[in-house]
Amino acid sequence: MAIPESQLDTWSHQGSITQSSTTYNSIKGILEGSGTPYTGKNFKVFLQGSYGNDTNIYAESDVDIVICLNDCFQRDIDRLSEEDKAAYQAAFTGATYTHVEFKADVVKVLVDQYGNAVQVGDKAIAIDANGSRRKADVISAIQFRRYTKFKSISDSEFTEGICFYNAKGERIANYPRQHSANLTQKHKDTSKWFKPVARIFKNMRSRLVDDGMIAKGVAPSYYLEGLLYNVPSEKFHTDYQTCVVNVINWYRSDAVKKDLVCANEQYYLLRDGHHVCWNQANCDAFVDAAADLWNAW
Repeated sequence: MAIPESQLDTWSHQGSITQSSTTYNSIKGILEGSGTPYTGKNFKVFLQGSYGNDTNIYAESDVDIVICLNDCFQRDIDRLSEEDKAAYQAAFTGATYTHVEFKADVVKVLVDQYGNAVQVGDKAIAIDANGSRRKADVISAIQFRRYTKFKSISDSEFTEGICFYNAKGERIANYPRQHSANLTQKHKDTSKWFKPVARIFKNMRSRLVDDGMIAKGVAPSYYLEGLLYNVPSEKFHTDYQTCVVNVINWYRSDAVKKDLVCANEQYYLLRDGHHVCWNQANCDAFVDAAADLWNAW
């Protein structure tokens, strides 16, 4: 047996656009409003996640929003020579307005507007759904730089991302701009098969969770997108049934799992014990369960 093409076609469709757009623009307007404690600071509000990447499904309603402060930054200088590290240390002084103050100010702005609908979680500031407003997760972040060269402020090279901290104070650095750009390029490289297929696999994940075949949280959307990003572009073609079979068979038989990368190409995809990597056992469990769903349909 196999999942019918008609079912896969239904799963390929994008979820809510209008409500998500309205939610994003409303919250963005609040965050960018005049009179906030951070008015005058250099910051940017933007989308990340499934809605931002056009891979959202109907069962996935959250709108993921980032507000990133660019007046200060965290950095990774491990790749620099000792000489470049010394030059870096001499060039910069500590920030006077840090991520801690910025996040507190962002929380205050959201609570003043949305009241008890705001909950500060481990990583994100959640805003509950209400009426036409969808649930939203706001990440308060600062700029992150992974340096590969530093001779001076005007003569340096780095990859720019964002970073934030969880409730334990552990830093999490990520690269949403690169993630989004690479998914868009992959979509073009696959003659626009990639994003519908990503939505199919997300809907398969939701079905597997509903049926008790995998636990919730085993296969986050971010990692599913990363997995599919690694699949050779020529595997996406003809029809959805062929695409799904090609993806599963490629992962099981051909993929060099230790070499797979996240869609941002800044981290490996499958590593245990890392905030930004997928536990391989969970990835294996998802693919195996997806194959079982396919075969038992």
